[in-house]
Amino acid sequence: MSSWMPCLVRSAGAAPTLGHPVLDDYLRFVTARVRPNTVLATAFDLKVFFEVVVRDPTEVTTRDVLAFVEAQRRPRQGENVVRIDDGEQGLSARTIKRRLSSVSGLFSYLVARGDINSNPVPRGLSTRRPGRRGVPLIRAPHTLPRILAPNEASELLTALRTSRDRAMVEAMLLGALRRCEVLGLRLEDLRLGEHRVFIAEGKGGHQRLVPIAPRFFATVATYLEQERPRTYATDRVFVVLKGPRRGLPLSAAGLDEILDGARGRAGLEHATCHELRHTCLTRLREAGMALEAVQAQAGHRSIESTRIYLHLSNTWLLEEYRRAMNVLDAISDVEITP
Repeated sequence: MSSWMPCLVRSAGAAPTLGHPVLDDYLRFVTARVRPNTVLATAFDLKVFFEVVVRDPTEVTTRDVLAFVEAQRRPRQGENVVRIDDGEQGLSARTIKRRLSSVSGLFSYLVARGDINSNPVPRGLSTRRPGRRGVPLIRAPHTLPRILAPNEASELLTALRTSRDRAMVEAMLLGALRRCEVLGLRLEDLRLGEHRVFIAEGKGGHQRLVPIAPRFFATVATYLEQERPRTYATDRVFVVLKGPRRGLPLSAAGLDEILDGARGRAGLEHATCHELRHTCLTRLREAGMALEAVQAQAGHRSIESTRIYLHLSNTWLLEEYRRAMNVLDAISDVEITP
């Protein structure tokens, strides 16, 4: 199948396909394990890879993978733009790293199935010094996520037009819910008496029960009483309010459109769903919430994912530095006292 070229086809209720039996088998395997958006992203990454590496999956070599990385780093035709964050052209390191992860997952699957003997995607490049860890194949810059200032958050909330919209933003801004977790909330997941919500479909299939400020539940109550259609065919909390899809679950694109409109009316340059979540977790840490509690609120499996909020906090590093310097100054005074 050397002349094969991938063609991404999406169909409702089924795994996407690329027109190759091996890849379509893999996408069906992935569909049973992760969320639909992740499956679609994986399918797109594989499509991009095999558009560059025009080979049958069982014939791909490490040389092909390295050539793909080089091709991804080249500027697009007619493009003469250098990114500020890393000073490079072409696709960002994060995008290339994600695509390689998708490709590596495919070949790990083929190794497990016995189609190939080894994964052609290298984990890194070896160094001259024996015993030391290799150099990462792709170096992605470690940048801090953006957060909203208190006045920006207030302006965004003021620009929202319905209680439904305010409730969704408050779920992210006050409870640190992910976009998919907000849209996945069911009526039975609202624990009104406890001021907590049950996350039944968290990232990676993990469930958790998290508190959210009473303000969120007051906004939800107003939405349910005054705005949510009385007749509906879904138990999702947040639904479409107007048009032919009235009463059906709100989509991710719909939520993004709502946020884009509010951001424009508020005159803000940035305010994505993920930035609202980052803002909440940062403020919780600034208020003294233990890092382990922030981890539980965020739904992070590893504490390492939560440590970033130490650096986002405006006061934590400064306070820790001053405390340490006070100790050092006291020791110095004792040492020089005759």
